[in-house]
Amino acid sequence: MKRLITICKIEFLLFLRDFFSVFFTLIFPTLMLILFGGIYGNAPLYPGAGVGVMDSSVPAYCVMVIGVTGLMAFPLTLAGYKEKKIYKRFDATPVGKKSIMLAQVSVDLAMTLIGIGILLAAGKILYDVQVRGWFPAVFVSLLLSVAAMFSMGFLFTALGKDARIANLLCYLSYFIMLFLSGATIPDMFFSDTVKKIAAFLPMTYAVDLIQGVFAGDGLSGHGKELLVLGGVAAGCTVVGAMLYRKKDWA
Repeated sequence: MKRLITICKIEFLLFLRDFFSVFFTLIFPTLMLILFGGIYGNAPLYPGAGVGVMDSSVPAYCVMVIGVTGLMAFPLTLAGYKEKKIYKRFDATPVGKKSIMLAQVSVDLAMTLIGIGILLAAGKILYDVQVRGWFPAVFVSLLLSVAAMFSMGFLFTALGKDARIANLLCYLSYFIMLFLSGATIPDMFFSDTVKKIAAFLPMTYAVDLIQGVFAGDGLSGHGKELLVLGGVAAGCTVVGAMLYRKKDWA
């Protein structure tokens, strides 16, 4: 356990040295909150709307945080370590590659929760954002979304034969889903064509699930989202593991 804690500390410091990951995980979502909160406030977007603009936007921004760590920070670190043969070197020591990978997942998960915590605190302080959902349901929805995004990042690193291709897959998937899933722009402004495209993006279901649970819906009311995200998490993890084993990368 001491060994794992030591490795986690090292990986945490390495994460903090990555300006891109730190900025888009901890700072950028709050800047988005301040920008659009200053424009719309937290009043309902239209008469009869059940929640305010920021009440609906903050859960979507939570998915933005998850996307940064799951599709950028974690897989790009994984791809870099793989290309530099770092895992093979650790596998020849008592530490082993599994401890390193577990530490990386733990650090990225912790940073995800910290980023979401900062976002929720800023939303509450600045715009009195309300989380009406039951805490366990909120936590489960966040963890399932994390599992889906992290597993996708894992699969992309398995598909890419080198770090550059893995980076390209991660960047493309992240930015396409970021703008078409409702994580930045509410899907009510999308055309029918864009909505049809968004229906094929896993991040869309993460946004719908977390927004619904934050608004007070139970998990049972989001069976489709749970099924899709669970399927993505399981499928990408299994396929990625099979590809890695086939390539004998470690």
